[in-house]
Amino acid sequence: MSTTTDRAADLQRRLERVRHRIAAAALGRTEPELIVVTKYFPASDVALLAGLGVRDVGENKAQEAEAKAAELAGSDLRWHFIGQLQTNKAKSVVRYASAVHSVDRPGLVAALGKAMAAENRRRTEAGEPERAPVDCYLQLDLRAGEDLEPGRGGARPADMLELAAAVSADPGLSLAGLMAVAPLGGDPAEAFGRLQELSADLTARYPQAAGISAGMSQDLEAAVAHGATHLRIGSDVLGPRPAVG
Repeated sequence: MSTTTDRAADLQRRLERVRHRIAAAALGRTEPELIVVTKYFPASDVALLAGLGVRDVGENKAQEAEAKAAELAGSDLRWHFIGQLQTNKAKSVVRYASAVHSVDRPGLVAALGKAMAAENRRRTEAGEPERAPVDCYLQLDLRAGEDLEPGRGGARPADMLELAAAVSADPGLSLAGLMAVAPLGGDPAEAFGRLQELSADLTARYPQAAGISAGMSQDLEAAVAHGATHLRIGSDVLGPRPAVG
C-alpha cells in the first residue's frame, strides 16, 4: 500500500472478514481468541492492528519477535511465540512473550523454567515486579503413528502427560493446553477431532489446561468445530507475505 491510511484500511477489511468467518463458525458458541501472526511483516503493521483492536499477536522467529516487542514496548499487546524454539532463545523469549505455543520437549521446558527464574531475579534486582508465569501450550504432532521422532514439529501424543508434568512442576511456567497444526494432505477435521480428544485426556488430570491452539487461515472452521480456543491467523489478515531477502 502507498500510504499508512491505505494499509490501515486494507487491514481493517481483512480483519473484519476473518472475524466474520470466526463468528459464523462459532454458531453461538464462545468465539476463540484471534492471534494475528505477523511473521515477516513490519512492526508498523502490528501497531496498525493494535489500533484496530487486535491484542494478541504471534511470531515464529525469536530474533524478529524480540525486535518488534522492543519497538512496541509500552503497548498492551500480548505476544505469543508460536514457532519452533531453540533452547538458547528461551532467555530472550520470556522477556516479552505471554505464551509459548511450541513446547515440545523436556529440554525446552527446562530452558524456559531456567530463563524465567533468571528473568525474575533480574527484575527483582532492578526493583521491578516479577512477571507472571509464561503460558505453555504443548505442541503435539498429529501425524499417524507413535514412532515419530520427538522434537520435530511437535511431541508424540504418547509423551503428552510426561511433558505436562514437567511444565506443571515449574513455578515459572503455567500449563495452558495443547497446540497442533493439521498434517499436510490430511483432513483437518479429523486431526482437530483427535486434538480435542487429547485435550480431554489432559484436562482430566490438569483442569486448568483447557486451551486448544489450533486453526490457521485455511482450516479455522474445522478448528472451531472441534473446540479451538485460540486461532493463529496470518495471511488472511495481513495479505501475501512480503519477500524476504
